Amino acid sequence: MTDITETVDTWLAAWTDPDAERRLNVIGQVWAPEGVLIDPPMSAAGHAELVEITGALQAQFPGHTFRRTTAVDVHHDLCRYGWSLVTADGGVTLSGVDVAELTADGRLQRVAGFFGDLVPA
Repeated sequence: MTDITETVDTWLAAWTDPDAERRLNVIGQVWAPEGVLIDPPMSAAGHAELVEITGALQAQFPGHTFRRTTAVDVHHDLCRYGWSLVTADGGVTLSGVDVAELTADGRLQRVAGFFGDLVPA
C-alpha cells in the first residue's frame, strides 16, 4: 500500500476484524515485520503480537469499531491522525491521536498512541 490514508484506515479496521488469520494478513500488508505499537496500556512488536493485542481489545470491547476522525497529516516519514473507538450505536468509548513513523514503502514502522484530548497549558 502506498496511500497512507488507505494504510491507516486498513489498520484501524484490522483492530476489530474477528478473524485472527485475516487480521494477520492485513497487518502484514500495512505493517513492517518488526513494527512496534505503543499505547498507554500495552505494546506490541511484530505481526504476531499485533494480532494478539487486537484480539485482546476485541475481548475487552466487543462490538466496537475504530473510526478515523481527522485527515491523515503527513510530513517526511511521519504521520498523525485522530481516531475514536465507537459502540455499535455510534457512542464514543475512547478517542485519541496516533503518531506513526513510516517505512520507505509507506508501511507502519512505529505507532505511538495517545488517549484523550491534549490538556491545555
